[in-house]
Amino acid sequence: MMTGFADYALRLAAATAIGCLLGLTRDVAGKPAGMRTMGLVAFGSALITLCALDAGARLGAAGLSRLLQGVIQGVLTGVGFVGAGAVLHSPEGTKVRGLTTAAIIWAAAMLGVACGLGAWANVALASGLALVLIVVLHPLEKHIEDRARRAKEDRKTTP
Repeated sequence: MMTGFADYALRLAAATAIGCLLGLTRDVAGKPAGMRTMGLVAFGSALITLCALDAGARLGAAGLSRLLQGVIQGVLTGVGFVGAGAVLHSPEGTKVRGLTTAAIIWAAAMLGVACGLGAWANVALASGLALVLIVVLHPLEKHIEDRARRAKEDRKTTP
């Protein structure tokens, strides 16, 4: 199934680089789970996908399909636990922090799986969209939140 060491290395390197890029956005924002964490999540997801592809090549199409399905489900579940560790609730239960970090951890894992599968068009499109969501939409989201907060404060002070 694999075409050789260079292909294997490219898939792992691409996953690691994409994970690090996603993590860099968290580091710049002073958030937890930065470059190394996201790079390792994407790398690990790509690695287990590559291992499944290698093992599945000896099992035939049906065996490969079942193996990959199990691996991808395992990555989804396992990364969910890592992401859950990034989510914090305030003592009052009124504020939740870390949801974006948890979502980025999940996205890094899925991008790692896509790299491991060599689904390069999907990787390029999904990476670009993830970066738009994380980098470009963040200032817009903050602006909308600030306007909503000011409107709520104005309603409180207006008799």
